[in-house]
Amino acid sequence: MRKFFAYPLSVIFYLAFGLTIVAFHPVQWVCYNWFGYQAHKKSVDYLNFTIMRCLNLLGTRFTFNNPHKIKRDQPIIIVANHQGQWDISPIIWHMRRLHPKFISKIELGKGIPSISYNLRKGGSALIDRKDKRQSIMAIRDLTKTLNATKRSVVIFPEGTRSKNGVPKEFATGGLITLFKFMPDAIIVPVTIHNSWKLMRWGGFPQDIGVNVSHTVHEPITVAGKNPEELVGQVQDIVLADFSEIRTHKSRFNSL
Repeated sequence: MRKFFAYPLSVIFYLAFGLTIVAFHPVQWVCYNWFGYQAHKKSVDYLNFTIMRCLNLLGTRFTFNNPHKIKRDQPIIIVANHQGQWDISPIIWHMRRLHPKFISKIELGKGIPSISYNLRKGGSALIDRKDKRQSIMAIRDLTKTLNATKRSVVIFPEGTRSKNGVPKEFATGGLITLFKFMPDAIIVPVTIHNSWKLMRWGGFPQDIGVNVSHTVHEPITVAGKNPEELVGQVQDIVLADFSEIRTHKSRFNSL
């Protein structure tokens, strides 16, 4: 019965989502080319606010818990687990004062109205996963800008989204590069729950009545820490809520 109702609601959602990203594309272009960075950033903020409202059409509820006052006098590395494409809009909207940028696969830099334009023009890093050198150089260039502007970067170290909510081990390369080239940064760990459920049946239909939650943990300083050990520390914080699931999975795989 749940899936039955999900079909018509998903049609309405995709129509609203499609209109949103098409409508905001020229808005972004005008803001970026005529008024500069700040105007473009605000257009991106409200694009993602509107995407969240589109998801509300599915009965999706968002909970964003951030009890910490994060200072903006240093660059920031936001590290989160990755459950799906709908992880991103709440981060952009609720953490907009931190000017979040993204490390994204290069394929997303073209072909998607609004989203591709923002990735190309908004200060994010587009990496080719098949070219390790290009990836490191793109991240390194991004860190130079972030160190100078005291803005933030969002990285999903699992690399690909979890399709069933079970987290993967963090890949170390991107994180260690950020830690080495942003020694004055603070790390803001974020745990995301349930966004994978929206796509439990694939892209269509989207699930309905899902409560997606983001929990922001206490910031950690990079300075004076061993980068490899820091990766493990951050992973433990972000994935602490999933420890029982991960243990069960490890036991199952060993049978």
